[in-house]
This record gives sequence, structure tokens and C-alpha cells, in this order.
Amino acid sequence: MAKKYSMDMTKGHLVPQIISFTLPLIASSLLQLLFNAADMVVAGRYAGSDALAAIGSTSSLINLLVCLFMGLSVGTNVLVARFYGSCKEKDVSETVHTSVLLAIICGILLTIIGFFWAPSLLASMDTPTEILPLAVLYIRIYFLGMPASLLYNFASSVLRAIGDTKRPLVYLTLAGILNFICNVLFIVAFGMGVDGVAYATVLSQMLSAVLVTLALAKSDECYRLTLKELKLTKDKFVQILRLGVPAGLQGCVFSFSNVLIQSSVNSFGAAAMAGNTAASNLEGFVYVSMNSFHHTCLSFTSQNYGAHNFERIKKICITCLCMVFGVGLVLGLLCYFNGPFLLSIYADSASAATVIEYGMRRLVVIMFTYYLCGMMDVMVGSIRGLGYSVMPTIVSLLGACAFRIVYIYTIFKSIHTMECLFISYPISWSLTFGVHLICFIIVYKKAVARQAVYS
Repeated sequence: MAKKYSMDMTKGHLVPQIISFTLPLIASSLLQLLFNAADMVVAGRYAGSDALAAIGSTSSLINLLVCLFMGLSVGTNVLVARFYGSCKEKDVSETVHTSVLLAIICGILLTIIGFFWAPSLLASMDTPTEILPLAVLYIRIYFLGMPASLLYNFASSVLRAIGDTKRPLVYLTLAGILNFICNVLFIVAFGMGVDGVAYATVLSQMLSAVLVTLALAKSDECYRLTLKELKLTKDKFVQILRLGVPAGLQGCVFSFSNVLIQSSVNSFGAAAMAGNTAASNLEGFVYVSMNSFHHTCLSFTSQNYGAHNFERIKKICITCLCMVFGVGLVLGLLCYFNGPFLLSIYADSASAATVIEYGMRRLVVIMFTYYLCGMMDVMVGSIRGLGYSVMPTIVSLLGACAFRIVYIYTIFKSIHTMECLFISYPISWSLTFGVHLICFIIVYKKAVARQAVYS
């Protein structure tokens, strides 16, 4: 039977395959952010700048709490792609069922953690007292959707691993439309505030989770999901943890450093927070476009590792690096030069000038160097695709977290300006990319040598 949605990444012309795989990923991520931006616009214009600042103040904390669990989906991606590339159908099936059950368990756990611990953590981040109640309300409702959010991410990792990036695009589009409709309905029509934004997000997450789960359940290939077969297969569970926990810890490392930076931004007041939130939201459009190449590199490398196609792995890394450099540079420049207009969309007329002023102070530093972040992520995808997950975590721990902590408490403490704070980003990206590149060369040579011995 013809494989309708999957892709054999181990043969064929590489560049067209990468483009075909990555474009739906970029489109999915951009659409998701576009709808999220619409949330911000609706909140900022109809619920006020305090609502916008409250939502923005929770983003770093949400990422910190969620990253560890989301990282486990990396383990799912790597394993499914590797087994799929080596035609081990039973292993694919066991990985899928283990991953789905793990997603549900972790989602419930995250809901409990977010609801009870997030308020005290927000207070510890020096969130201004005038917006703290709104931030607490938003984050508590937001975490109710964690089981659905994790289920979608784990299931979509399965689809990416077998080469299907088109159906998740459709599902996110439908969920985004629902999210936007609910936002307008809850905030504009019903007069709700940040709670309306949070409820709309939860409902959209539930829809995307249902759609992607049905896609797995209706499949006629080895990755088909059957509810009665849901169980934690020990060896697959251990491998997912081995690959996914370091990936999640790496995400936590970056998120923790971002929490420190968010706390530093908070020290400049609510106006700076609103401008920073708007600028960060704009940056997200560039970041997710670049980060799509990370997922591409991860899936392509994993399938080819399973097929022992090492020469192609090297070409995958080089191709993705070149593409992410071009995409990051072009989109970054476009974002900066259109910054004043784009930032004005996020604010009402009374606060527009302030939001633009503070937002541009961030964009001028980030947008000219953002491609370094994308190249760094591509190297991480290459290394993890080869089965090494702890190594990039250690590098990121030193290059992102340790460096930024030292930077904030030394240089930023002496030069207390937003520009000085934001310059820590490109410095850490450059350092971390360089070390990741060296690590990839080392583990690639080891993998080739190991395969030569076995053959």
C-alpha cells in the first residue's frame, strides 16, 4: 500500500526534500504565532496595557515549567524516526503508544504544578503588584490545557518523524481560527480580560490534540494508535527519557536564563515590560521559522542514522545550516526595518509611542544577529539525531545559563541598560554554536568509526 503521508528521508534529492518537509513546519509555526499575536493585539487594545504586560510576564515562567516535559517529545521524534528508517515496525508502534500515554501523564502533572506553584514563582520574579493578580489568573487557566498541549506535541513529533508535516499544519490552522474567534467573542463581546485569552488558548489546544490523535488512530501504517495498546514499554520509555530529559533540561536552561532576563526587564517598569513583550512576540516569528530547521535536521538525521547513511547526515547538517542562516538574516532584517509599524499594532493609541520605543531597543540588538540562534539549534538537532542528548545539554548549560547568569550579575549590574542586557543573547549564541560544531564533528566521526567496526 502506498504511503500517503510519510517520507523516506534516506534517499532522493536532499534539498527539495528538506524544503518540502520544512515549509509546512514554518507555515504551522508562523500561523500559530500569528494567532498568538492576534491574542496580544486583542488583549492590548481591548483589555489594556496591563493585560498585555500580565500575559507577557508569564511567558518565561511557562516555558521554564513546560520545557522539561516538552523535551521528552524530542526523544519520541528521534526514536520513531530511527526505527522508521531501519524498518522496525514493532519498535515504532511501541514507541508511539509509550509516548502518547507519557504525554497524558505529564500533562496532568504539569496542570497540578502550574496551578499551585506558578503564583508564588511569579511573585518571586518581581512581577509588578499592579499586574500580579492578572498574571496569576492567566497562568492558572492556561495550565488547565497542559494535557492537551503535551498530547499534541508528542503526537505531532510522531508525524514529523515519519515525514508528515502537512497534516499538523491543517490542524494548527483550524485550532488557530478557533482561538481567534474565541478571543474576539470572550474579550470584545463578553468583556472578559486575560481570562478570556487563557480560555481561548485552552479550547484551541484541545481541538488540535483531538485532531492529531485521530490522525494516528486512523492510520494504516506502523505508527497507528490503538487505545487498548497504550502502555509504557520499558525499553522505549527508558530511551525516551535518555534522549528527552537532557533535551528538556536544555530548554529549561534557556528558559531559566530568560526568566532572569525577564526579571531584569521587570525592573524597568510596566511600560518596558509591554514593549519587551511586543518585541519578543515579533521575534517569535523569526525564531520559529529558524527552529523549523532544527526539527528538520533532527528527523532527517535520525532516519539516516537508522539506515546507517552517514555521508548523507553530513550533507543534511551543512544544508540546514546554510538555509537557516539565510532565513534568519532575511527575516531578521525585515522585522527590524518594519519594527515601528509592527510594534504599533500591539498597543492602543495612548501607549503606542512607549511600546515602540522600548520594543525597538530590543529589536536593534536581536534582529541583526538572530541567525546565530538558528544555527546553534541546527547543530543541536544534528547531535541529537546521532543519539547524543546529554552533550548539547551540558554545552547549553555553560553557554546559555552559566554565561548569562554571570553576565547579569556582573556586566549588567555595572551597566544597567536594556541594550546591555539584550547583548547577552548574541554573545551566548555565538559561544554555544562554536562548541556545538566541535561536538558534532567529534560524535560524527565516532558514529562512522563504530559503524565501520560492526560492518
